Amino acid sequence: MTKERDYETRLPEKLAKEIRRILPSSASKKKISEIAGEVYREYKDMKVEPGEAVGIVAAESIGEPGTQMTLNTFHFAGVTEMNVTLGLPRIIEILDGRRLITTPTMEIYLKKEYNDKEKVRGVALSIKEAHLSEVTSEFSINIPEAKIEVKLDRGKMGELKISESVLLKALKRVGKTISVDIKDDLLIFKIKKGKEEKGISEVYRIKEKLKATHISGVKGIPHVLPVKKEREYIILTAGSNLKKVLELKEVDATRAVTNDIFEIESTLGIEAARQAIINEVFKVIENQGLNIDIRHIMLVADTMCVNGRVKGITRYGVVRDKASTLARASFETPINHIFDASLKGEVDNLNSVIENVMLNQPVPIGTGLPGLVTKVRDA
Repeated sequence: MTKERDYETRLPEKLAKEIRRILPSSASKKKISEIAGEVYREYKDMKVEPGEAVGIVAAESIGEPGTQMTLNTFHFAGVTEMNVTLGLPRIIEILDGRRLITTPTMEIYLKKEYNDKEKVRGVALSIKEAHLSEVTSEFSINIPEAKIEVKLDRGKMGELKISESVLLKALKRVGKTISVDIKDDLLIFKIKKGKEEKGISEVYRIKEKLKATHISGVKGIPHVLPVKKEREYIILTAGSNLKKVLELKEVDATRAVTNDIFEIESTLGIEAARQAIINEVFKVIENQGLNIDIRHIMLVADTMCVNGRVKGITRYGVVRDKASTLARASFETPINHIFDASLKGEVDNLNSVIENVMLNQPVPIGTGLPGLVTKVRDA
C-alpha cells in the first residue's frame, strides 16, 4: 500500500475526500504523499487528549469574548420596522433556548427562473402577510342596522395582487354570524340577528377582528425586503414561517433559512437545529469581530441537542438532565435539588468535575483521570 493510501485509511473520510477533490490530477505520488502526511500530522495535533476539560475550555473561550459584546441592533436600510438583534442579547436567547425570540427573520433564496428584479418583487409581495386593513381606506359602522361598511383601496389591492374572489374567500372564514357582500368599492358586513343584542361593544370588537383578518401571503411575515446578494436576489423578511415558505414553488427549499431554532427543529429535525445553533452563534461572533474556534460552539450545540430536543443552558434545560445531584445543585436553587434527591434516595457517583470540586477531591480530568496502583514492599 502506498503512503498516501495509508494516510487515507487513518484520516476521517471527509478529510480524505477533501484532499482528493482539491489536489490536481497532475500531482505526483510523492507530492500527494507529502500533503497527505502533513494533513495527518495536523489532524493528530487537533485531536483532544484523553481527560482534557473540553467543557471548561469551551466555556472560557466563549465567555471571555462574550463579556466584550454590547447591544447591537442592525436595521435594514430604509425599513425601520425590520431589525435583527445581534450581539450579547442574541447569544443569550440562542443559548437559553428561548422559544419566542425578539426578531425572527428569514433569508429566502429563489429558484433560478425567478432570479430577476421584477419577478423577485412579485414573489416578495406574494409572501408578505396582508390584512384587510392594508387594502382598505375607510371603516364605518351602522349601529342600528348592525352593519360595518369598508371602502376598498383598489390601488393597494392591485399592488398586492389581491382579487375580489380571493378577498371574499378569506373574509367568509371570519365567522358564521357575519355575512359579507361587495358592491363596487364597498364591502358590507352584516351581523346576523342575535349578535346586535350584545350592543355597540360587540360591533366594535367585530370591526377590529375584521381589520386583522388575514387576506393573502404567509402568516407571520409582515415585512419583506428583496435585496441583491452577490449575483442573485434574495428576500429578507421580518417574521418567520419556514414550513409555509418551503411549500412555495418559487422558493429554493435547499437554501431558505430562518433564525428561529425551534421552528427549524419542528420542520427539519434536530440535526438541522444543531447546525442552526452553530451558524447563528458564529454569525453573531463574526459580526462582533471576535475570534472563537467553531469547535467550542459545536460542543455547546451538541450539549443542547444531545437528547433529541433543543434545550437551553438553563436549570429547566440541560442542567435538569444532569445525572449528578450536586452538579444540578451547583447551578441554581440548590436546596430544591438536594431535597428532591433526598426524597428519591438518589446516589451521586461523583463522576464529573463540579461535584468533585464541591467536595475538594481531585477531578477526573488531566492527571486526575487515571488511578495509580502501587506495590507495597514487605518491611
